[in-house]
Amino acid sequence: MISLPLVLPMAAGLVFAWNASTMEGKVVIFVLVIGSVFSWSVMVTKFFFVRQARKENARFLRRFRESRQPLELFEQQKTFGPSPLAAVYASGARELSFHLLGSSVVDETYSARLVGAPRIDSTSMTSVRSALDRSVGEESLKLESNLILLATAVSGAPFLGLLGTVWGVMDAFGDVALAGKANLAALAPGVSAALITTVAGLLVAIPAMFGYNFLITTLKGMMVEMENFSAECASDFEHKHLSRRS
Repeated sequence: MISLPLVLPMAAGLVFAWNASTMEGKVVIFVLVIGSVFSWSVMVTKFFFVRQARKENARFLRRFRESRQPLELFEQQKTFGPSPLAAVYASGARELSFHLLGSSVVDETYSARLVGAPRIDSTSMTSVRSALDRSVGEESLKLESNLILLATAVSGAPFLGLLGTVWGVMDAFGDVALAGKANLAALAPGVSAALITTVAGLLVAIPAMFGYNFLITTLKGMMVEMENFSAECASDFEHKHLSRRS
């Protein structure tokens, strides 16, 4: 833990550097602060979303594998929050219901119509598989939404901070040249003010880097889980509703 006597000089140094910053440096820091707010909002939102989605995925898989009929959950119109697996299943179930019954509307006669429905052929099952695959792609895009903001913060914030530093150092040396004297007292304020933009850039990029790496790894795992479930769901649909002649 950082002791109080060490924190005070650090804070004083930051305040001194901020006060000595030029207008250009303050604009760069302001832009970095805005970027930090956006990146943290994306990280916090995604963390909670991923946590809830994984919980609902587990609940959906348990109910799906316990059901005796692959269309049972669709008939019951069960909801599973932000579960991507449930969304994939719903797309496939709607397409299968359309080919079995001519309609994907669930009403009080759905169960009776489903019992008397003939099995579908391989062409119709190909359409069901396409619906499952299409839904996997759509849900993957939803999972990856807004991650571009984190990637931009990771790659762009250090360069933006470096731009402010180079600009500030250039101004500092220009002021020394105009003053006609080179000493530490004249040069230190300008250099200190220039370096604060690099510090700001790193403070934005480092948390965004850790958050991005965690999220992208977790989301890739969820995408693989969706692809595996799509194959499992299609297999269950085929076993129950595909014509043996096909």
